[in-house]
Amino acid sequence: MKKKQIIGLVIAAVLFIAVGVSSVLTNTFSQKMLNDSVGQILTGDYRFNAPLSDYIAIVRVEGTIQEQASTGIFDIPEGYQHQTTMEYIDDLMEDSNNKGILLYVDSPGGTVYESEELYLKLKDYKEATGRPVWDYMAHYAASGGYMVSMASDKIYANSNTVTGSIGVIMSGFDMTGLYEKLGIRYFSITSGEYKDSSQMTDEQMAIYQEQVDEYYNKFVSIVAEGRGMSEEAVRGLADGRTYTAEQAIDNGLIDSISSFEDMQAAMSEELGVNNYYELEGPSGVFASLFAQVKDLIPKSEAQILKETAADMESGVPMYYAEQLQ
Repeated sequence: MKKKQIIGLVIAAVLFIAVGVSSVLTNTFSQKMLNDSVGQILTGDYRFNAPLSDYIAIVRVEGTIQEQASTGIFDIPEGYQHQTTMEYIDDLMEDSNNKGILLYVDSPGGTVYESEELYLKLKDYKEATGRPVWDYMAHYAASGGYMVSMASDKIYANSNTVTGSIGVIMSGFDMTGLYEKLGIRYFSITSGEYKDSSQMTDEQMAIYQEQVDEYYNKFVSIVAEGRGMSEEAVRGLADGRTYTAEQAIDNGLIDSISSFEDMQAAMSEELGVNNYYELEGPSGVFASLFAQVKDLIPKSEAQILKETAADMESGVPMYYAEQLQ
């Protein structure tokens, strides 16, 4: 065999091996990316992949503050994700490269439990790390959205922000009139006279009013501490009304009116950090595909009724501001 033929065979063998190894590596990498992407979508997981240098973390509170809903195969997480946000803040506490939190709030509030839990988590972050939390209010930062802002060292708001609504609401529906018209008879067998709240008596209303008052008093004390005001002064503002940004600054509820970009620039200058990071969620072509498939699937009557009942929030105490349509 000639020398040139031998060299050609060697080169061909090397190329064959290289192509084979490259194909295996590419397939393995592609499969891992596919599995990770689909896995993220199915579980609603978010990835903490913070920079390896100093950074300020953006923590977004957007939408109704409530318990994180479990996701199904075609459910892409939307809006505020409570458990994810709590775990994100825990991760930030452990990361020495993190130098502070920019809390971005665009929320009309939500449930008492989750609103206060997030507020306390932000307080824990500050106490454990000694790092600052600055707050920016977007469209809404009302009720529970205002409460979580009380953990901040400085509060900025857009000139068109609606904030305030310091108060508590617990609502429900009396369906007895509708039942009578439809010929439906409702009954309940209870262990006590106050167990059934489907038809509220004056005594039951008084019981729930005591609970609402307790939550309200706690809200007032949180605002008083967060804004360095007396509780008496807060109560004068805390009748449930909302405030414009100008009204809020006049009443001491916020510190400054600013654009988001100017607020970032001010925070970066004070901390000496220009790098920002926020949590990465399910995204890309697979998330888009799953969202489109979900839209094609009709909802059952049971699903519609369940969602309607959830929207009614019957009997759940809320730090929530009703939005005008």
